[in-house]
Amino acid sequence: MQRRNPASRTGRPRSAAADTAILAATRQALVDLGWSGLTLSDVAVRAGVAKTTLYRRWAGKNELVVDAVAELFDELTLPDRGSLAADIEGVVLQFAAILARPEARSGLMAVVAEATRDEALRERVRASIVERQKRLVVAGRARAQERGELPPESDAARSARAVDLIFDMVAGSVVHRTLVSNQPADEEWVHALTRVLLSGLAAGAR
Repeated sequence: MQRRNPASRTGRPRSAAADTAILAATRQALVDLGWSGLTLSDVAVRAGVAKTTLYRRWAGKNELVVDAVAELFDELTLPDRGSLAADIEGVVLQFAAILARPEARSGLMAVVAEATRDEALRERVRASIVERQKRLVVAGRARAQERGELPPESDAARSARAVDLIFDMVAGSVVHRTLVSNQPADEEWVHALTRVLLSGLAAGAR
């Protein structure tokens, strides 16, 4: 019996270079055209790929734009700066720097605005951006507990609520500061935010 070619079962492998080009082109199109003006045809031209290449990867514009924005926030890392306060400040400064980029501002504002009218889009934003970045809070709390800066948490439900609250406080504060109030999230402001956050964490641990 003739053996089938493995490639015939799995299809053409996805190109990481094409994905990178498409997502970058999507972000630039958002800056230049806005949500309503962006089309998959325009993105394909900018990325130098066929339109069918986009449809093999994304079902439509909503999915494509969310993934393009999510890729920016995947750049966030948790630095080990020796203390919980310094670690928080390091992440917040990174976050603020990303939001200062035109493609991040345009992309995030666009998907948030559209998501108010589209439940499926809102769920994709939550899964691809919000839930994915909560990894930083989880890792930061675990590191602080290992250092003895925070008490260990044995209640899984309470721990999950704490992660949600910390993320909401940090992300909400930075987004409001930079995108709504249009004020700089500089080191002085980040330091003040961290003091407030840490006082809340200390109170919650008691």
